[in-house]
Amino acid sequence: MTNSKVKMLVSVSMLSALAYILTLIKFPLPVFPDFLTIDFSDIPAMLGAFIFGPVAGVLILFIKNVINYMTIGSPVAFPIGQAANFVAGLLYVLPTHYIYRHFKGNKKALITGIGVSTVLMTVFMSLFNYYILLPVYLKLLHFDLGVSYAKTVVVSIMPFNLIKGVIVGYLFLLMFGRMQKWIERQRKQT
Repeated sequence: MTNSKVKMLVSVSMLSALAYILTLIKFPLPVFPDFLTIDFSDIPAMLGAFIFGPVAGVLILFIKNVINYMTIGSPVAFPIGQAANFVAGLLYVLPTHYIYRHFKGNKKALITGIGVSTVLMTVFMSLFNYYILLPVYLKLLHFDLGVSYAKTVVVSIMPFNLIKGVIVGYLFLLMFGRMQKWIERQRKQT
């Protein structure tokens, strides 16, 4: 195994562990249902994608959610929350990475990537929740929301994902601004 592969493997492992720890540090927003919480666990996946490429970002998202399911579990037999987190992470990390790389890695490209990713995550997670997650989750829990899926998506899921995308994106921008030269050096060494 080459030195760069070992470096990537160790880095992906460490970033996955950090991402998992960040899943434990979460908080709800006052006006949203308790199952919608903000955490910053997508930031290590974005960092991994920016240094090692999109596959590393996907691996970090996957490993973080597997560890989360193994240690925290799920109120139902299937890891629905972890699946939702994985899909949301993919929709956030990958477009940001691709737009940043496509437009030669400047700050404007990063801001555009975060904006596009936030909109994509919001739209697709709204559809994913409406058609798949909410019906499956509520059926498995034998629970009734008391309102329609559409109202839940429009009033809770959509604004929550917009807010989450903006908060995570802002923090990543702050971090990236201070670490950009280091990240670019690391990327060139791999």
